[in-house]
Amino acid sequence: MQKNDIEMQSPPPAARPDVLTTREVAEHLRLKERKVYDLVRERQIPCVRVGGKWLFPRALIDRWLEQKLDAERAADVHRPPPAVIAGSHDPLLEWAVRSSRCGLAMLAGGSLDGLERLQRREAAVAALHVIDPDTGQYNTPLIERHLRGAGVVAITWAARDQGLVVKPGNPLGLTAITDLVTTRARLVARQPEAGSHVLFLHLLAEARIRLAEVTTIRPVALTETDVALAVAEGTADAGFAIRAVARQQGLDFVPLARERFDLVMGRRSYFEPPMQALLAFARGTDFAARAAALGGYDVAETGRVAFNG
Repeated sequence: MQKNDIEMQSPPPAARPDVLTTREVAEHLRLKERKVYDLVRERQIPCVRVGGKWLFPRALIDRWLEQKLDAERAADVHRPPPAVIAGSHDPLLEWAVRSSRCGLAMLAGGSLDGLERLQRREAAVAALHVIDPDTGQYNTPLIERHLRGAGVVAITWAARDQGLVVKPGNPLGLTAITDLVTTRARLVARQPEAGSHVLFLHLLAEARIRLAEVTTIRPVALTETDVALAVAEGTADAGFAIRAVARQQGLDFVPLARERFDLVMGRRSYFEPPMQALLAFARGTDFAARAAALGGYDVAETGRVAFNG
């Protein structure tokens, strides 16, 4: 018989054993053998003692592992998110959180970052002010796209004046967004996740201006206050932010839009003491006085449910 007449076949794969030893189950579960013995002693893992050895039926071990994973997932779903408001920066909100002593922490990273953290349960609340270019509505279309059916509510925090923060006296004479191009004003940029950046791009599109036509400077400003500081320090000629931060830094302001700022959260978070304490504080006279002093806020609808779904 010629060598090439012989049918060359690979050996069949070794069958997986139906019963595992302690060493094998430790390898299967990526655990140390000592940990497996602990589980056996605590009667937490399916096993049987035969001839002085512990044996582990593979099918029961796999089923036990699936049950453990299901239990972990269920626990994670019911575990409350950290008491954090993530998302957009707002001076009035920052002050109210501090003054109310509600126990919430602030993590400003932009509206879209806050939405992602809320979805990942890394925050209890997302602070949003995102315009929908197609409808001109704030926040609700974004929430419906990403969170419909997730059991969330959006609570109106305030309406805010957005526009150009400029140096005292407005030396470049900026009155509209188109003036940023004609005067070649240096504009401090915002991070892409910021609701202010989304609105700025929307206003540019309405004016048929490309972002590349605007002279922007880096690094980006991560908060409304950072925008005003860049203008006050002379790093930028203008910035797109709210009226309140312009007033805080003694700067002038060119209004361009009125936006709605919402707090989005799960229904459970809404009824928790931290959020209820914050909203109760927002119904008081000190809150209204602070909003008036900062300027550019309308708090007539603060606390109103803007979305429930």
